[in-house]
Amino acid sequence: MSLTAAQTPADPPEYGKTKYPFHITKEEERQLRLQGAEAVPSLVIGQATSFDEYARQLMIPPAVMDLARKAEDLRLSAWEVEAMRKHLTPAAEPGDKEGLLRQILVEKYKGDQTHPPYIRVACSDRGEYDYLATEHGHLHPGDHPKGDIGSPVVLEIWPAQHYSPIHSHGHTTGIVFCLAGQLDVMVYEHLNWNARKLGLLTLTPGQCAWLSKDHYAVHRVYCPMDGGGGTTGPGYMNSTAEFGASFHVYLNPEQTAVHEVDGDGDSYNRDSFNYIDEKSKDQRPFATESDLSWNILRRVLANTPLT
Repeated sequence: MSLTAAQTPADPPEYGKTKYPFHITKEEERQLRLQGAEAVPSLVIGQATSFDEYARQLMIPPAVMDLARKAEDLRLSAWEVEAMRKHLTPAAEPGDKEGLLRQILVEKYKGDQTHPPYIRVACSDRGEYDYLATEHGHLHPGDHPKGDIGSPVVLEIWPAQHYSPIHSHGHTTGIVFCLAGQLDVMVYEHLNWNARKLGLLTLTPGQCAWLSKDHYAVHRVYCPMDGGGGTTGPGYMNSTAEFGASFHVYLNPEQTAVHEVDGDGDSYNRDSFNYIDEKSKDQRPFATESDLSWNILRRVLANTPLT
């Protein structure tokens, strides 16, 4: 039976009541968006249109600005987006064959329902679920090592209404560049379920958020698009092909101009990040294994009929 067959239309936000994934009211959301727009340094890297905005962006570290400049012209092509949508579409009837991306979501859903699953695509390494592409003829059945961890460049695919746990990128420096759809990013003061929220922003294609040891290392990412059914939260799985996509780059401290050890307990490299479990509210480690490799995904997309 399909995981999404019996879901009902998504509930609209209600005034005065907190909602997943950010656990804030509509009024709190308004205030946090204002805080995000006025944050110093700026939460978003883009073309400054005012003196104040220029000054806020001037305080962003040079290593971050360099990453953003190199990514500013990145886009997914129209056919890549459409092919991804086909592979995210739920089965119309129980027993129908589903696309590669939906198969991965289902596998991840079976293993962890503390938050709705999303997909990490390693741009330079192997993925945990590359073996699912064998049925497409792109990988030899016996050639499947465990997914690599710590890929410095990752494409993340966010089905509508799915989100990440609150997590920290420790001492890494990096960017979150929106490639498709729409993504909301909440930034927190530190890694704790009750941590103060610093600001909320929305990314659309071409916009870039960032992080470093000293700024915005703790965040949560959410795709606010139409999930088609039910209310998002732990155990949720959407029932549409809508999605957002983001391009992430993470540099370890020795790869930037700043390399120091201060014993604060945070991760010092991208191989492992800490996060807050959505149900227990405890802090846990996450080995950054990727779900799929880009070279496999792109070959699958290229061989996907779009009619």
